[in-house]
Formats: sequence, structure tokens, C-alpha cells
Amino acid sequence: MREIVLDTETTGFEPAEGDRIVEIGAVELQGHMPTGRTYHQYINPERSMPKGAFEVHGLGDDFLRDKPKFATIAQDFLDFIGDARLVIHNAAFDMKFLNAELGWVNKPKIPMDRALDTLAIARKRFPGSPASLDALCRRFGIDNGARTLHGALLDSEILAEVYLELIGGRQPDFALKVAQGRGGDAEADWRPRPRPVPLPQRITGDEAAAHAAFVGGLGDAALWKKFS
Repeated sequence: MREIVLDTETTGFEPAEGDRIVEIGAVELQGHMPTGRTYHQYINPERSMPKGAFEVHGLGDDFLRDKPKFATIAQDFLDFIGDARLVIHNAAFDMKFLNAELGWVNKPKIPMDRALDTLAIARKRFPGSPASLDALCRRFGIDNGARTLHGALLDSEILAEVYLELIGGRQPDFALKVAQGRGGDAEADWRPRPRPVPLPQRITGDEAAAHAAFVGGLGDAALWKKFS
């Protein structure tokens, strides 16, 4: 299954009010694993950059002035994503901008049902907890030290790692490839590989102390004490 993990940077929040895309970054996954293929493009928004947006991503008027306009890169972008599912953090925002830009240059829009929203997945898995990309990196022990400013390609690469953890790790469906032998017997040639770097402890010291205090108040016969 081919998937594209995607992110955009923009001049603001509303394409209907004149905001535009200034950067697109995308990472290709095959069977939930990165293939090494990426797409990255800076875009001339044909307007000035608001100060608030510049402070988020650092892409200013001088830098973007000689970059191609969206009309020039639209087909290359569509060719890269093909018919793959799009994995996006806060998908409604990016899809709103992508479809506005595609509509302005008379290109086919992308159906919303092609987008998988990792923000919605994170909120469902961890209700009440922060679900920003930075918060999920902290939860899963993913290094985002290079993320001093928002950048579409870097954020896509980080989101790809977060996505794999959200769906259960790098082999969510065990990636079984079945081969048929001459006698019709099926063989699974996939073998599990150890995680290169063990996940860090996800329980904080405060949480462990609160749990210990709670168990201590249950009495000597508490079942939890047999596992402490």
C-alpha cells in the first residue's frame, strides 16, 4: 500500500482571504515503510509574507521571489502523489489549501476521503493529552531537535515516524508476504527485526509516584501489590 506523508507551509490560515501555499514537503511510504522517495518544493505565493507567518516558518519575500509559482509545479506534485492515501497532521487545513491552489489553476481537486488525519488518530488514542507534532515526538521518543522552525519536508519526515508509532510500530500488520509453494502451502518470509533504538520509558516520575500512592491506599490485599 502506497501512502504519502505530506505537509505544507502557508502565508496564513485562509485561502479564501488570499493566503497561499509557500512550501510542500512529502515522504513516500510503501507498506508503512519509507522508500526514500520525497517531494519538496518552495513556491512563490505572488503576495507578501505576513510577519506572523514568517515567524513560524522563516520563509520571507526575498527567499521566495525567484521560486516557481504553484501553476508551474502543480502537475509534478499531482504526479508524485498519484492515487496514494495522504497522511497529514490536521488534514483539513492542508487539504483546504491544496484544493484551493489546484482549483485556481484548473487542476483536479483531491477528494477529502483520501486524507488520513494523524491529529484525529492521536486525539482518539490519547484523549485529553496534547496532540501536536512536538508533543507526539516527546511521547514516542522521536528526535525533533532539528525542528527549530516549521519546514514542510522536515515535518513530513518527522510525521512519518509519528504515524508509524500511532498505528502500532513499524510492522502494524506484520507485513507478511505470502508465497505459494509448488504444493500450494503458504510461507510467510517476513521475520521480525529488533527495534534499532528501544523506546524510552513513557511514564513520568510524577505518574509513577501517583500510581504508587494510589496502590498504597488500596490495602494489603490489593491485587496490584502482587505485581509491584
